[in-house]
Parts: sequence; structure tokens; C-alpha cells
Amino acid sequence: MKRVAVIGAGIVGSTAAYYLSKSPDVQVTVFDDGKGQATKAAAGIISPWFSKRRNKAWYRMARLGADFYQDLIAELKSAGIQTDFYQQTGVYLLKRDESKLQELYDLAANRREESPLIGDLSLLSHQEAQEKFLDLQGFERLLYASGGARVEGALLTETLLKASKAKLVEKKVSLAVDGEQVLVDGRSFDCVVLTVGAWLGEILQPLGYETDVRPQKGQLCDFKLAEKTDDYPVVMPEGELDIIPFLAGKVSVGASHENDQGFDLTVDKTVLDQLQQEAETYLPRLATAEILGERVGTRAYTRDFSPFFGAVPDLPHVYAASGLGSSGLTTGPLIGRQLAQMALGEAGLLDPADYPIERYVEKKILKENKCF
Repeated sequence: MKRVAVIGAGIVGSTAAYYLSKSPDVQVTVFDDGKGQATKAAAGIISPWFSKRRNKAWYRMARLGADFYQDLIAELKSAGIQTDFYQQTGVYLLKRDESKLQELYDLAANRREESPLIGDLSLLSHQEAQEKFLDLQGFERLLYASGGARVEGALLTETLLKASKAKLVEKKVSLAVDGEQVLVDGRSFDCVVLTVGAWLGEILQPLGYETDVRPQKGQLCDFKLAEKTDDYPVVMPEGELDIIPFLAGKVSVGASHENDQGFDLTVDKTVLDQLQQEAETYLPRLATAEILGERVGTRAYTRDFSPFFGAVPDLPHVYAASGLGSSGLTTGPLIGRQLAQMALGEAGLLDPADYPIERYVEKKILKENKCF
């Protein structure tokens, strides 16, 4: 029996645990202290096809990550497991300069051949858009793609962990090496998967590693509308604001991207009020809607905003991923699956060489200073 430890039970770790547990000769233990996790605070939009980022490796990961949800959901449904965490209700894209909508339409239309998940594309008038989303304001035209989806991060991780039947240890743990053995919380494991997001540097530093992973604070607010919102598309205006309707009148507004707040998890009403004020230009009734609560989490990003994964250099049988930033819900399940495959010696959809861990995780060489 191969003993595998997964440290970090966010979207990447919970997916890795789920797929590792499907192997009959693997025993999985998940460690998580539950603090600051990005996924638990995340409400996400799965719609990477309109990105103009020049990083082709990132786009491939995001495109395949969006596709991968279909496989994951099919697997869970075939096992009789609920998949309420994901709804494909379409996406509305808004531009301040609406003449750019045609350019986005053309970009997505060209990409649809390799990503049929995009679905139907159409430029909608204000009146046409309101047929799918009641009283949406602040635009004359928008771009609609039927393949866009929304994901509730906390419910997704909860579903995967439950399905994995893995043992969950709720505590903060450290990593140690004793000869050929890798120890987690003093216990020996054959393989360790590090999915700790922005805390990767903290767990590897005692072993002599320098890590380029930085924390980014993200905040959002949940509202309750009077009407049924189950089939509303998600709304992506220009900038960092997203309006994400969920089931039963719940609407999430966010999220902030704060690179100067470290690991702070306090709610900053000033930031949330600004997001709400902007959201009210599109959805005025938020001004009188019930506030269900606020969420704060810590994302991980790197100096060039690129994600990475792979075998930790000079640390046999230890694998890691980080730097997913604000596209973690899109790419996280695919990376979790890939880490599980690496731990089992299998090949995945992505080439790790395109997302090189050694660019961001480096073993320090301690030089002895000699005086003559």
C-alpha cells in the first residue's frame, strides 16, 4: 500500500486526493489547517476563452481546465454524487468601449474549433440581454457565450474530499526529511503532494528552499435577491468586478486583487463598498438587497503571474503546485489531477516543462565561509 500525504485541501489538493483515492493500492491522508484558503472564499467563473494573455502555456492550461470540468462532473454523477457546485448558465462580457466586443467575438469564434465548450456566441442588445438576466443595466450591447459556467469553491472541495473518503487531519503540519524518508507531522509517507497555495514558501523554507510565491488578498460579498437566479448568466464587466448569480437568489460580487496586504484576512469594508458601488451600476437593486456575508481568502501568485507544478527539485517523491492566482477555480482541478498522475508515475494532459517548478522553487546552496 502506497502512503500519500496531500498537504492543503483547497481545489488542487482536494482534486488530487479524489483521484489518488481511486487507485486501490493508495492510502491518502489530507492535512489542512483551514486558514485563509483561497478556494473556500472563492466564487468562480469558468470562461477563459476571451483572455488576451500572450502566455500560450497559461491559455492551454486554462482551456483544458475548463474542458476538464466536464470529465470530473461526469465521473461524480456516474457515482451518484451531487454536482451542485457547477452550473453552466452562460457568461455576459461587457466592455466600456463596446466597439471591442466584435473583436472578442471573433477571438472566441476562432478558438471554438479547439474549444467547442464555448457554445453559442452572440452579441446581444440591452433588451435581449435582459431576457436572461432581469433588469441588468449599464450597457447598450454585450457578448454572450452559452458555455460559460460558475463554480462555488467551498462546495466543490467539500464534495471532492467527501468522495475521496481520504482521512482528513485538521492541523498545521511541517515537512521534514530523514535520510530517504519524507516525514509529515513526524509520520513517514511514500509520496507527498504540496498544495498549500501561498504558503508553499513557509513549508519549504526550513528545508533550505527559496520560493517565489506571493500572497494576494481577495474579498467578495454575497447578496440575496428576491427573485430566482438559478439560470442567470454570470456577468464580467471590464476590470476586476464580477457579478456571479448562484441558486436561490444568491449573488456574489467581487473580487478584489490586493497584492500589498500579505496574509491579512480581515474584511475591509472600504474595498467591498467600492466593489458594491460599481456592481450597482449594472444591478441597482443590490443597494437594497440583503447582505448574506463577506468572504476573504489568500491567493498565490508569482513574479510573472504564471502558475507552476511538478516535482520539487532535490526532494524525491515530493510534488507541488502554486501560483494559480485568480484563475485557480478554472485550472485547479486539472492541476490536481495532474499531480495525482505524477505521484502515480502516469502522464497527464499538460507537459510540466511548460510550467517549470524550478523557475520558482530553488534549493539554496549553503556555502561555507572560510577565513585565511
